[in-house]
Amino acid sequence: METLIVLIFIVGYLAIALEHNLKLDKLIPALAMMAILWALVAFGIDSFPNWFNSNAHKLIEGFSNFSTEERHHLLEETLLHHLGKTAEILFFLLGAMTIVEIIDYFDGFATFKNYIKTKSKKKLLWIFAFLAFLLSAIIDNLTATIVLITILQKIINDRNTRIWFAGLIIIAANAGGAWSPIGDVTTTMLWIGKKVTSAKLIEHLFLPSLLCMAVPVFIASFMEPFKGNIDNVDVGEGTASKYGPTMLYLGLGGIIFVPIFKTITHLPPYVGMMLSLSVVGIFAEIYSRSEFSISHVTDEEGDNSEGHHSPVHKSLSKIEMPSVLFFFGILMAVAALESLGMLFIGAESLKTIIPNTDVVVMLLGVGSAVVDNVPLVAASMGMFQEPIDSPLWHFVAFSAGTGGSMLIIGSAAGVVAMGMEKIDFFWYFKKIAWLAAIGFLVGSFAFMGLRVIL
Repeated sequence: METLIVLIFIVGYLAIALEHNLKLDKLIPALAMMAILWALVAFGIDSFPNWFNSNAHKLIEGFSNFSTEERHHLLEETLLHHLGKTAEILFFLLGAMTIVEIIDYFDGFATFKNYIKTKSKKKLLWIFAFLAFLLSAIIDNLTATIVLITILQKIINDRNTRIWFAGLIIIAANAGGAWSPIGDVTTTMLWIGKKVTSAKLIEHLFLPSLLCMAVPVFIASFMEPFKGNIDNVDVGEGTASKYGPTMLYLGLGGIIFVPIFKTITHLPPYVGMMLSLSVVGIFAEIYSRSEFSISHVTDEEGDNSEGHHSPVHKSLSKIEMPSVLFFFGILMAVAALESLGMLFIGAESLKTIIPNTDVVVMLLGVGSAVVDNVPLVAASMGMFQEPIDSPLWHFVAFSAGTGGSMLIIGSAAGVVAMGMEKIDFFWYFKKIAWLAAIGFLVGSFAFMGLRVIL
């Protein structure tokens, strides 16, 4: 039964990794794999020799002597535990994604365009790189990439030039997401899973992540595509909504407030995110009614012929639910392997084969360029039992977050840029991958050096 479970996990994993070749959304194999794995666990509950206690982070002693009824009761408790932990991550992501969509509803991100006052390609590269690095730490690397490439499309008309900028934006966004607890899904998983704290994560990863971004950008700034000036650059255009800047700062402030709320109250991060969403939602509704009342006449009940669309409702309708369900499927699938003690036992074997954990974690980073980093980090959380804020967890956050930049399909930021600009896989591999690899190695060695000092 254990062999069958591992085989199904491998098949499901391959289907996720090859989604572009199979033309099958990774959501489908993730959900199917999760359901089948837990069904097999339930059917074979009497045959398993081990069971992992996620709360105590160790195998349950005497599990082989448990009765069938006791095993099924433990299965239900474990399933509920993992569902709760997964839901914490999902509701956190839903809140953050909704806030970002509300900002976009008021065209708030166009505010960044007002800061661009140059035609120099080299200066534009550094501006977009730093914007990606900082913005991804607040609103996550995927959204930052979408925002900046959208702005890029309004500034640079030549696609051949634009895809070079997009390549460096991917590197910068992934580097920026690695040092923030809310900058990348995998980092958020480690934070909510109580593997890292906000302060220590920033302290240990800000400099390595900055170097991971700055070194490739510095090298690229001397390359031919970034020499000279941009023709017909359109700068300083205002936002479509007068409330855009206000909603931008309010939304970003609300997201930044979440780690502070967690530190003060010690409540799970999703609680703070829901509070921030409610505050942003209040102002969104007020501003929406203000704009609405200027151009439309409503009766006392607020009804009108064209209808009043709530910005919160509209933003919720634009949430990328397939991604949310994918995270649910993959996290619960990995939880099945963890519950049977497979990841714990596998980690012990891996430590014997490769005693140097730095090499293991760097291989994880390289692996995240080939396959999705979410299951890799989820697996590492079950494999390693180091305490909170162990350097291992910080290195996992960095490697999984930045390693994906080495292939365009290795990160959500890369995939969305690939879709927006129709970037060819092999073009990216030849032109950008080596820059991302240099940044990854420089950042990794910087982390190791900083670890000795801190």
